[in-house]
Amino acid sequence: MPVVSRRISKIAAVAFSAFALAGCASVYNQPLNTPAANPFHGIVRSAEAAESGGAGAPGLRSDTVIGLAFSGGGTRAAAFAYGVLERMAQTPTAKHGQLLDHIGVISGVSGGSIMAAYYGLKGPAALTDFRTRYLTQDLMSQLNTSLSLGNISRALGGGANTDTALRDWFNAHLFHGATFGSLIGRRPVTIINATDIYNRTPFLFSPQTFAAACSDIAQYPIAAAVAASSAVPGAFAPVVIEAYPEQCQTPLPAWVTAAANNVDAPPLLRAYARGMTDIRSGRVKYVKLFDGGLIDNFGLSGITIIRAGQSTPYGPLRPEEAINLRRLMFLVVDAGQGPKGDWSRTLEGPAGKDLVGAVVDVLVDANANASYTAFEGTMKAWREQIVKWRCGLKAGEVSRLRGRGGPWNCHDLKFTVARVSFDQLGPDRAKALNEVPTSFTLPADTVDALSRAGGDALSANPAFQRFLSEM
Repeated sequence: MPVVSRRISKIAAVAFSAFALAGCASVYNQPLNTPAANPFHGIVRSAEAAESGGAGAPGLRSDTVIGLAFSGGGTRAAAFAYGVLERMAQTPTAKHGQLLDHIGVISGVSGGSIMAAYYGLKGPAALTDFRTRYLTQDLMSQLNTSLSLGNISRALGGGANTDTALRDWFNAHLFHGATFGSLIGRRPVTIINATDIYNRTPFLFSPQTFAAACSDIAQYPIAAAVAASSAVPGAFAPVVIEAYPEQCQTPLPAWVTAAANNVDAPPLLRAYARGMTDIRSGRVKYVKLFDGGLIDNFGLSGITIIRAGQSTPYGPLRPEEAINLRRLMFLVVDAGQGPKGDWSRTLEGPAGKDLVGAVVDVLVDANANASYTAFEGTMKAWREQIVKWRCGLKAGEVSRLRGRGGPWNCHDLKFTVARVSFDQLGPDRAKALNEVPTSFTLPADTVDALSRAGGDALSANPAFQRFLSEM
């Protein structure tokens, strides 16, 4: 038998064995959320405790606000986001205090969710130890990552890993058993994004989403949400949220029911609303969650959904926040990779691993670009709606909401969306950063190079520099 034929036969035999074993090797995760007769009870208590304890309510206390969205990309993304936050901490402002104090919201997906969740939990103190607690640690050694027959069969049976090892590692090194009750009522508002693979929509770890499942998010572990946001299909079995529709009578928000039944509603909003109603009705008993980057690698769709579900021109801002706001900048910190591989230079290819990677990259990038475009439209429309509302108020109402008199311009409101990415650092440096793999473990010198790149890309961003000058 020729050598090539023997190799093909061997590969076929391995594949056949893996498929055969997959029928016996079902891998799945147990749901960690619990039923609640009043899902919002724990949320209210957590918010009251945070406010009375001085942790700071999520209200905005400045006319200048920064929002951050940390993309997926494993430790590459977490290190790049860390560098952005470090540079912000080092950036002086003329009269507005620390720049970090102006962060109102952080959204994270996949690798970016690790940095987002840790900063949401600890605030600026997270920058003192995130490098040693996560970025330079060897998380990959705790997971099943080898290309073995056993791992292939487990991957085909649901996933090579359950979420247990990942969740336990995150708890041991970062979160120490903290739940979402520790995030509620704090600034910045922290949004962790995963993908609901049945409904093919973003899954937001939010009070409203858990209330649809008659479950209290205040009791849900932060580490489990980050594990769900990072659960790459095949490498991990999906993280599971169980619905308990018979356990509560809490009504779904009116906008959810309206959007689910409105055939003219924006497709993303309607799909998300229908997913919520399916959870509440019991048609979906177990919500299966994978990496948030599958549906939106920028983590912007969740914010678009939150804004679309508001019944006021200023929501989710409070009226006193919306009337005092002057400048809002939303930075999308993008550690995604550009095109890679040399198969575009040959007649053959892509094939094998290159083919799978190319297809996945196309889907991820297309979804991310679409979410960015939709988010820009959302922000533009939101700004216009706030201005219209502000300019329609009577003078007495303006003074009451502002908390003071004096000159005020209802049109003085500027929203800016900007992207911080590798390609702002020049072709040679961007090429080197693009070659860093998507992994939970990277060498320390690579981590430091990525962190420096995050800071340098932020400083080089023209929109960010204009924002600083306007402060």
